[in-house]
Amino acid sequence: MKSRTIEAVAAFALFALGTAACGKSGGDAPSSSPAPSGSAASAAPATLSYWASNQAPSVEDDKKVLLPELAKFEKQTGIKVKLEVIPWSDLLNRILGATTSGKGPDVLNIGNSWSASLQATGAFLPFDDATLARIGGKDRFIPASMSATGAPGQPPAAVPLYGLAYGLFYHKKMFADAGIEKPPATWAELITVAKKLTDPQSGRYGLAIMGASYSENAHFAFMFGRQHGAKIFDGKQPRFDDPEMAAGVKQYIDLLSVHKVVNPSNAEYVNDTQILKDFSAGKAAMLMIQSYAATAIEQNGLSRDAYGVAPVPLPDPLPANGKRVNSHVAGINIAVFEDSKNKDAALKFVEFMTSPEEQRILNAAFNSLPVVTSAYSDERFKTANIQVFQKVLAETAESMPMLEETAQFETLVGTAMKDLLAEAASGKVVDDAAIRAKLTKANQQMASGK
Repeated sequence: MKSRTIEAVAAFALFALGTAACGKSGGDAPSSSPAPSGSAASAAPATLSYWASNQAPSVEDDKKVLLPELAKFEKQTGIKVKLEVIPWSDLLNRILGATTSGKGPDVLNIGNSWSASLQATGAFLPFDDATLARIGGKDRFIPASMSATGAPGQPPAAVPLYGLAYGLFYHKKMFADAGIEKPPATWAELITVAKKLTDPQSGRYGLAIMGASYSENAHFAFMFGRQHGAKIFDGKQPRFDDPEMAAGVKQYIDLLSVHKVVNPSNAEYVNDTQILKDFSAGKAAMLMIQSYAATAIEQNGLSRDAYGVAPVPLPDPLPANGKRVNSHVAGINIAVFEDSKNKDAALKFVEFMTSPEEQRILNAAFNSLPVVTSAYSDERFKTANIQVFQKVLAETAESMPMLEETAQFETLVGTAMKDLLAEAASGKVVDDAAIRAKLTKANQQMASGK
């Protein structure tokens, strides 16, 4: 297994190092059930190491949320949890290093779009039917979130922890000042509204984007590509430069290159810090971003009643063979390392973190969505904004392909879009031919394995 792990990680790392969350077929990986209670493994010292992803605006904010819950778990079970919150910029590198060395934590969070790619390393405990039963069963999880836990036909490499989906945040005062009464419902309306709200001389734009984030770019390539009927892969053959995918990518690039409703400086934004500040300060009227953004928006000074959320608009009518997809199934999964000496304790911790009570507490704190159905009885998840995200996740979100190659799609196509946005920001013409050329190059790189 170690040889296969090293080969899988090497292939994944070539394309995916540094990928931000929200992401291999390990069909021959041996299924390893945890040791039963009372075994030598369960008699090991009851201390778990846990790598948590950075969900809050800062690592310290994460600790403020998590540490009281870990203390609660220790009081209930006697199992101590040693916490390390790892920024997204470092998390995948740390995980890949752990899979090759065999020296990982007992429990860790992973971006769900990484599930199939990491699964191929053989480094994670498979959640087969018996293991799922030990944490409360598969049926308590929301089906959409379970769809992003590993390769089809294989036991999941992880289970859902935090649910996320894309939505359109809009600044109510900016809308009201411009005489706009409601958020756009179609893509054409979004362009019209964004143009009305754009005034470069005053530094105000209709939309803000993370143009230098290749993972974010790839998410929009997937979503908008699906709206045009694109398929990322045919089996495992890449189809990055199909006309449908090119049309989806153009839909996003045109926000800057054609419609000019995005500040050219956004082409340099690697993360969400600046766009959230711009939105809160009234420099950007709209954001297409996941639900977690609400925390930072409010910390930046925009009150909860000063912004609204709507679904990301769809083309109307949809192109031929287009799909009603305005989010990928985003979110965070929780996994157990196969080499853990404390599998019993680790599974008790996974059961605790995905219990209805903890799902209510944690997802309310992180402005994410519960991944277990029963948690939605909480009033905190019945607000208008949260219900928008719930509806999107349940009805118009689609999981990115659970293939080893999906991580490579994110890197190659996302980077191509980053380059195209940079060209548009510099004043170069980014037309259909330029877009197809970049996507063809990405497709060739994928097909050749380079």
